[in-house]
Amino acid sequence: MPHSSDSSDSSFSRSPPPGKQDPSDDVRKVQRREKNRIAAQKSRQRQTQKADTLHLESEDLEKQNAALRKEIKQLTEELKYFTSVLSSHEPLCSVLAASAPSPPDMAYSAHAFHQPHVSSPRFQP
Repeated sequence: MPHSSDSSDSSFSRSPPPGKQDPSDDVRKVQRREKNRIAAQKSRQRQTQKADTLHLESEDLEKQNAALRKEIKQLTEELKYFTSVLSSHEPLCSVLAASAPSPPDMAYSAHAFHQPHVSSPRFQP
């Protein structure tokens, strides 16, 4: 038997016309919206927390960077000072004058830098 297009056929589920929705659909829709609202709120909170954490980490790294730059500047000044002390000491050094000429990288032994007569005012105990 051919299928008729009878509108009273209940084998097809059709949505009710607008304004005549099932009350249980309204309840589910409200629940879904509430659940989505809470999920969105939690997501925004996580995003804000992550941004706050990154901001604090950034500030900490900026402080570390400034401290390291200050240390580099101080060490550069110390290098200049010690280079100057060494340059003024070399012509007067009896240890260097008594030793035979050696290659430039071997001109100063490790103990030559720890002579008691060479001291830095910055490192007085």
